[in-house]
Amino acid sequence: MFIEKSVKEYIAATASGEPTPGGGSVSALVGSLGGALTNMVSNLTVGKKAYEELSDEIKAEIAKNAKEVEELTKALELIVDEDTKAFDKVMDAFKLPKETDEEKATRSNAIQEGYKIALEVPLRCAEKCLKILELQGVFAKYGNVNAITDVGVGTLLAYSGLEGALFNVTINLGSIKNEEFKKEISRKVEHLLGEGKKLKEELLKIVYQRLG
Repeated sequence: MFIEKSVKEYIAATASGEPTPGGGSVSALVGSLGGALTNMVSNLTVGKKAYEELSDEIKAEIAKNAKEVEELTKALELIVDEDTKAFDKVMDAFKLPKETDEEKATRSNAIQEGYKIALEVPLRCAEKCLKILELQGVFAKYGNVNAITDVGVGTLLAYSGLEGALFNVTINLGSIKNEEFKKEISRKVEHLLGEGKKLKEELLKIVYQRLG
């Protein structure tokens, strides 16, 4: 499993001539790092003097969001390896026999289903990265000011994980023949990207304000 490797080993595997880990796996990894940094800010905030001055409502939001981010981070860790296997169904389908019309039809259907599976994994990755961005606001506003740059880096990583994953969704979507399915997924991609960009800009604006 790639997630079990050292950072140095993972970088070396990514740089090798092998197709995995590729951009999808790396997107999940950077997304998980964005979540991890967010939790670090939470841990550096809770219990500090400025934290004790916050309202009970904000403290509760920090605790709730930190727990959700932790769960999302763990889910993205699993996708680091899951993404490397997402294209296997497509490759297996291309190996099916295609001598008769029935075999050709079976093979074609299997290829189409394989592409749908291949794009589902990065789509899920993008959704989780967006959720992390949605949860980061309270840390940008009220997190330990000495760790505000970590909020910024966490934002950039979560967004990079989102957009990177959507690259993989889009390239696989190009091989799908079902037009209704393509339209549905394209709408999701557009929504995720739009919301992600908006949240990234809002969060970075807060980061720069608190830096100043």
